[in-house]
Amino acid sequence: MTAIYRLNANEIDAQFLDEIKAKFCDKQIEIGVSELDETEYLLSSKINKEKLMAAIEDVNNGQNLIKVNLDSFL
Repeated sequence: MTAIYRLNANEIDAQFLDEIKAKFCDKQIEIGVSELDETEYLLSSKINKEKLMAAIEDVNNGQNLIKVNLDSFL
């Protein structure tokens, strides 16, 4: 069985470890830790990549922008 967990390091607590122990019982497991590149993750989906690239192009061309009056939030 394979399980992949994505979480922030500060979310690892005793409860999380207990859940892993319960899921795998007495089986030998391997734990690997790697830092995620958020940009790589966001671009991993073809549809998401197309939307992000189109949004970047819009910003560069000054098109389809939403202007917000920050004073309205005071």
